[in-house]
Amino acid sequence: MSRLHSIAASVADIAGHFDAEPPADLEVPSEITEGLAGLVVLEREGRRVLRSMTWGFPRYSREARENGDRPERLGLVADMTNPMWTKTVVDPRYRCLIVLTHFGNPDGVAGEKTRTWFSVKDQPITAWGGFCRNTPEFGPVYAGLTMDANEAIPPTNDRMPVLLDPEDYGRWLRGGIKEAIYFQYRPPFAADRMEILRSEDLWRSGKPPVSKQLALL
Repeated sequence: MSRLHSIAASVADIAGHFDAEPPADLEVPSEITEGLAGLVVLEREGRRVLRSMTWGFPRYSREARENGDRPERLGLVADMTNPMWTKTVVDPRYRCLIVLTHFGNPDGVAGEKTRTWFSVKDQPITAWGGFCRNTPEFGPVYAGLTMDANEAIPPTNDRMPVLLDPEDYGRWLRGGIKEAIYFQYRPPFAADRMEILRSEDLWRSGKPPVSKQLALL
């Protein structure tokens, strides 16, 4: 899947949806790409807390390690058996719920690709199953688990986020590795639950999604 998601909701609405405590100075970002700040929900001592973290774990190429360069960002977890994720995916302490209202994919022909947004009709605020850690390179970071896409997503992509229903939140946050495997390989959200919002905004425009209702005004 692409590396773009957005949040079109207030702090109060997000906190209410997840029954989470937000910090007083929290800001909601509308454009989230790897390296930028997004919002996640953690569970600590039985309480859910809302936090800002940057999207993307540090990933070193062999050349970067040899030259002493800074790492790249990796924001998607497609293969949990990759050694990079071994210590993270097995431990529920590193689970989080990534907050989003939309995720975007590039659509159209090369050089003229536009933004097509996807959201969940019955869940305006949606959780994406994620992992988070505090890293020496970038501080607190998160990455999202991906899965095979449902029929609504292609041809823009053949992967999509592992989206969760509210009744799954606790199971994701507290479950072991078997739970993570279950959610990645179970059927994705049904295609008829997805709302597709095609736009004329260029892929690199930085423009957020605009609801169909607002577009008609």
